[in-house]
Amino acid sequence: MHLTRRACALISSAVITVPLALGTTTAAQASGSSKADVGDSAQVVIEWQRILNTTVYPAMPIPNGVPLLGYTSMAMLDAVDRSLKAGDSSETAAVATAAHDVLVHYFPAQKGTLDARLATSLASVGDADEKARGSFLGAASASLMLASRVGDGFGDTSIHYTLPPGIGVWQPIPPTTDMLAAWLGSVDPLVLRRPIRVNGPDKLTSRGYAKDFAEVKRLGGNAATGSERTQEQTDIAVFFNGNAATMIPDALGRNLEASGALTIRGTALVFARIHAAMADSIIQSWRLKRDLGFWRPFEAIQSGDLDGNPATTGQANWEPLIGKPPYSDYVSGHASLTGPAAEVVRRTLGDKVTLEMISGTTPVHRTYTSLKALEFDAFHARIWGGLHFRDAMDDGYRIGHLTARHVMADLR
Repeated sequence: MHLTRRACALISSAVITVPLALGTTTAAQASGSSKADVGDSAQVVIEWQRILNTTVYPAMPIPNGVPLLGYTSMAMLDAVDRSLKAGDSSETAAVATAAHDVLVHYFPAQKGTLDARLATSLASVGDADEKARGSFLGAASASLMLASRVGDGFGDTSIHYTLPPGIGVWQPIPPTTDMLAAWLGSVDPLVLRRPIRVNGPDKLTSRGYAKDFAEVKRLGGNAATGSERTQEQTDIAVFFNGNAATMIPDALGRNLEASGALTIRGTALVFARIHAAMADSIIQSWRLKRDLGFWRPFEAIQSGDLDGNPATTGQANWEPLIGKPPYSDYVSGHASLTGPAAEVVRRTLGDKVTLEMISGTTPVHRTYTSLKALEFDAFHARIWGGLHFRDAMDDGYRIGHLTARHVMADLR
């Protein structure tokens, strides 16, 4: 394995290998082939993934919290590996302690709640010696992860969005004077050694830009603006405006809980891969948002007569169905979260996997029986919501999918 200098100390010997050229691994391959790799029940990983989600959110904005999902899940994977290697250790204690310690470091105000959750996990371990050994190893995994992230740029508020106003340039809406979490684009990646190549937003005078402009203008407006969007498309747009950082991992947890498809290591591995890939994807996405600052559809359509493209026509009163996020269009952060999560699940369990998705923006759940169908809806939801041009979605998914493949090659 070849990992970044910050992550290299955290991952133990390889058990699962998924070459980039392969499309899918079986559940048995993803779970590991040795009886020694089975360990305790995978339920502890699923439970602490839920605790992770509810600790990070709504304590901070969605993109800001994504690296913390990666830090915690990678520490949990390392804790499982250390405990399995020790042999006389409780993986349950190791996982719970690793997750607890990382979360307490970043959320000290939630220490009481996290302490109580840890106590509940430890109470399920009957052997006192194995519990003590697992707790020790889990604490070591957390300490190594936290040490590796010192000075990594997380939360550095000295970094700002500085692009001046102009045609094609996104600007904060007063009284806001900065983009959300400009620092996120400068955080050290967890695994990825170099950014995924993308070609940047389409030129304003290009045919591709005019085509994307017309699509979102036609389908993405709110009720006052008018839209050709169907009711089903509206419902999908609203549904996928939930927390993209938690929707697929949460659905996967319920799937694994019901199916028992993966061992404790396989479960820790799939979540570590998902969250590391999401973190590295969102870091690149935010760097592009900050450094390129391409305008959002509402700005573009309201100023469509000024962009130099004869194929675009402005509409001064055009407003999107779903809000105006405090950061630019290119690339889509939603794609940079949904894409890597879906790709990791696809390459672990196959495309034909059933996921019951819960949004938080609507009480209606949506069940998908393939990741292809899920990604189709999630992709188009951002266009139907008036939030993104298609080009921002295409390149966001490219970053997400390719990042996931690189992360899977390194985290084994």
